[in-house]
Amino acid sequence: MNPVPPTATAGRNQLRSEGDVNLSPRRRTWAAKHISAETQRLLDADARHFLHQSLSTPCLNALKSAQGAWIEDLEGRRYLDFHGNNVHQVGFGHPRVIAAVKEQLDQLSFCPRRYTCEPAVRLAQRLGKLAPGDLNRVLLAPGGTAAIGMALKLARVATGRFKTISMWDAFHGASLDAISVGGEAVFRQGIGPLLPGCEHVPPPDNRHCPFKCGAACNLACADYVEYVLEKEGDVAAVIAETVRCTPFIPPPDYWQRIRAACDRHGALLILDEIPIGLGRTGRMFACEHYGIVPDMLVLGKGLGGGVFPLAALIAREGLNVAGQHALGHYTHEKNPVACAAALATLEVLESENLVEHARELGAYAMQRLRELAPRRPFIGDVRGLGLLMGVELLRNRATLERATDEAEQVMYGALSRGLNFKVTMGNILTLTPALTISRAEMDQAIAILDAAIGEAEAAASAAPARL
Repeated sequence: MNPVPPTATAGRNQLRSEGDVNLSPRRRTWAAKHISAETQRLLDADARHFLHQSLSTPCLNALKSAQGAWIEDLEGRRYLDFHGNNVHQVGFGHPRVIAAVKEQLDQLSFCPRRYTCEPAVRLAQRLGKLAPGDLNRVLLAPGGTAAIGMALKLARVATGRFKTISMWDAFHGASLDAISVGGEAVFRQGIGPLLPGCEHVPPPDNRHCPFKCGAACNLACADYVEYVLEKEGDVAAVIAETVRCTPFIPPPDYWQRIRAACDRHGALLILDEIPIGLGRTGRMFACEHYGIVPDMLVLGKGLGGGVFPLAALIAREGLNVAGQHALGHYTHEKNPVACAAALATLEVLESENLVEHARELGAYAMQRLRELAPRRPFIGDVRGLGLLMGVELLRNRATLERATDEAEQVMYGALSRGLNFKVTMGNILTLTPALTISRAEMDQAIAILDAAIGEAEAAASAAPARL
């Protein structure tokens, strides 16, 4: 295997912003203990045939099944999946989603451009009825990144402007336009000139923000958004994640203040709920927690039921102004099978009361996680909405020094015990289970997390003091 170049080692901490590092020494150590020769042959073949990229290829492991809240690897080990790329609101392989896909395959498997089909129209109608306010015009795309691109183009057409304001540390997708408004170095650095006019501001992360808010956000970050809107004068849109999937949880008045600022300065408000919409936060849409209606709402990830890639841009009626422009025009824009999967997903969310379940079980899980903090010195903060939860690990609660190496150790310790989750910003354990998860499974996951953190703390206590 080729050695990791010094520049890659130096930039490892930047890679941690979006997820775990796929070339770290801890990954190699974990693989040596847990990956069989048979699995390694498949991983080696994957590495030979796919282009390598940070965070994903080479891969960690290989799966043979995914069902409900669980994934299973080739060797039969099962993991509660608290990551799932956030596609598993209704769990993996939900029988109603699978049945809808099979039935649609027998009826109409594809819909070429210039034509429409019953599943696509029904899905657009359903999304328009579910979305808050007058968000009732829909455009579908094969993925969230593409839907973000459509939203950016529509904002330019509707306002006659091209500038945007977005957040540092945000993730809106991996395409060139999406990383331009995104704020993570792992995607932006070394790529070359990005889209012009993409201004960035600090996110509502009071514990690490430049405004030194401390224990509680004083909304200086929201006021700074209006400051930039005023200084620029010609911003087309503010685009942001309603709640960062790390997560950062904005205070109650944050979005109301930014909504008012956008209205005063003629800018549109685009909210990205690709990973967190469709019930994860305990409301169907996260913006409902804040009592505001954006001009555009972007959904994706779980919309296809964890089976098909599908995303949606939902816009206000008054933004139906781009009839002379091709905002999307994607080959699979109205794929009937993907739309059937989405319709079944929405039906499952409603019939199984998964949004309410996420709210109630999320409150229970947050209480359990906060009970760990007094006896786990590494836990610096616990935050969340519904079944979007984050546990921030710190080396020092007073200085807020991030426990990055320790968080990676906790992640692999949890994997060894049967719990899969993502680490973001280097030190935040991001926990996003299927909304179908039971209380017993949640208790099992929290017990594993407790044990893994305890193991990391014991290792830190036994290690020589750092100079």
